[in-house]
Amino acid sequence: MRIRIVDAFTDRPFSGNPAGVLLLPGADAFPDDTWLQNVALEVNHAETAFAHPLPEGAEADWALRWFTPAAEVAMCGHATLATAHVLHTTGTHTGPVRFATRSGVLVTTPAADGSVTMDFPTAPLTRIDPPAGLAEALGTQPLTVLDTGPNVGDLLVEVADEKTVHGLAPDLKALAAHSERGVIATARAEDPARGYDFVSRCFFPNVGIDEDPVTGSAHTALAPFWSERLGRPGLTGLQASRRSGRVRTELRGDRTLLTGTAVTVIEGDLLT
Repeated sequence: MRIRIVDAFTDRPFSGNPAGVLLLPGADAFPDDTWLQNVALEVNHAETAFAHPLPEGAEADWALRWFTPAAEVAMCGHATLATAHVLHTTGTHTGPVRFATRSGVLVTTPAADGSVTMDFPTAPLTRIDPPAGLAEALGTQPLTVLDTGPNVGDLLVEVADEKTVHGLAPDLKALAAHSERGVIATARAEDPARGYDFVSRCFFPNVGIDEDPVTGSAHTALAPFWSERLGRPGLTGLQASRRSGRVRTELRGDRTLLTGTAVTVIEGDLLT
């Protein structure tokens, strides 16, 4: 069985967010969950995507699941982008792809320039009071805190400025107590002439990821937050991890379009 490592939300290797991708043969059910989790742990990237084709007449073209090294997740943008990239670049699928997932049917659409646009549900944002201890865990005083709902499972935390986002060094053990998955820290871009409108970093200790390099699902919460603030439906976000990457977003009510590119960097055989 072929396994690939794909860098997502980037146009060059060794940046963006790496994901494992396995296209499973046949239209049967997924293998045992223990096997899926063990493969994800072996790959040891933020997420590994597993997909198998669905029979003609099904609600979608492919079934898709995502696993971190520690747990299955309900939504993952970068591994969806990576899977669509593999389907298109290997000639396995042409045109839009409908994925049946735990978050409903997600559609990805390729463009002539090699980018892929993903149609995801917009995260419902609820403003909350900053939880006790959050400022100490994050290492800075929050300006705004929002709950992102069950699919994303994070706290979205606005901080003072872009410099603050870059400089964060949170207490991850303490941070884990404050949300289901983790914390998205964000601020407005200091200079939009650099090609992005807002900046973020994502810390997900509850699913075994200290810092996620580039997070598509987080942008389903960042898009409505910043589109309302900046008065535009279409924006570009920079996720300022060490690997870094950019996500183009377009808010369409209860749906958010996420656009990015990907690069396959490793391809080989899974022997077990």
